[in-house]
Amino acid sequence: MAAGQQMAAGQQMAAEQGNDARAPRIPELHCPFPHRVNPRAEQARRHLSQWVGTVGLIQRESARRRFEHADFGWFASMVYPTADEERIALMADWFAWLFLVDDQLDDGDFGRDPRRAGQVFAEMRAVLESPDHGAAAARRPDLPTAVSSLADLWRRTATGMTEAWRRRFVRHLEECLAAAAVWEAGNRTRGIVPEEDDYIENRRHTGAIYVCMDLIDVVERLDVPGELYQSEEFRAALDAACNVVCWTNDIYSLEKERSLGEVHNLVYVVQHHRELDQERALAHVCAATSEETRRYLALEERLLRRYPEHSALLTPYLAGMRTWIRGNLDWSSRTKRYQSPDGGSAPRPALYLEPDLVVADR
Repeated sequence: MAAGQQMAAGQQMAAEQGNDARAPRIPELHCPFPHRVNPRAEQARRHLSQWVGTVGLIQRESARRRFEHADFGWFASMVYPTADEERIALMADWFAWLFLVDDQLDDGDFGRDPRRAGQVFAEMRAVLESPDHGAAAARRPDLPTAVSSLADLWRRTATGMTEAWRRRFVRHLEECLAAAAVWEAGNRTRGIVPEEDDYIENRRHTGAIYVCMDLIDVVERLDVPGELYQSEEFRAALDAACNVVCWTNDIYSLEKERSLGEVHNLVYVVQHHRELDQERALAHVCAATSEETRRYLALEERLLRRYPEHSALLTPYLAGMRTWIRGNLDWSSRTKRYQSPDGGSAPRPALYLEPDLVVADR
């Protein structure tokens, strides 16, 4: 079946399975952390609007309208409220890149063609492994825009970070891209709805949340030792925070994703395998997300008790996890990203997917 036919079939399946035009009410999620916004939010917005045009990520007016509605500069400012002027601009740029690549994978033919996605991701891997951290690739007009703009980001990010941190970040980004290019794309082409446990584990990769948590080190100028990062206590707290962020995003993006026939959403996975209606599946995932937040708090306390000698490093890192949980909830519940710019409920990918992002020899 051709990729376009697969998408059409998925959209038809969503309609046949009773995707109610009225979005169900989302129960309140437990989130005891305060709302914070970086005082440089407006600067981040202005910078990002200029950067996506300069590097070619956004070219058409219809794509720009949807992009501006998402307000990634505001999002970055809520999850990295302490970043200075240079770093909040960099964080906003990373968000734009990650979400625009995600759109290509979730909403278009690119994410239903593992071979093509694999080729582009191989070019991305070459940038991340280059000795000059992408400086040369950032200037190459023959590369897909998603690759050349990644080179610009990596050049600005890798400078000043330790070799250990760079290896960790590259591994997380490569795992993110591989999960999207192989696992998600493979599920789409074979019509597979992943099992809950499999989905939850892979969602932390496809959601790029390990990548985003790594950026806490950049913002706060931290260097988490490898033995601490790999400890059971640190990994447990990190995974719990990542779960809360990913599940929250699934809750608020459900309507948009189901309108496109997307099955990679925890609410739909629960609905499908537990044979629930959408409202009950949504209530289940909301309750699980609130419980995961409570579990994170307990794991945070355990981590601090286990490593008191690292409290000066762990305190800002854990604060970063908290602002990610809070800021992501605030952004997800208010952003217009999951609505069409004209006020309708179903987005139209042809209006906002820029072909040059994933096409070489422009």
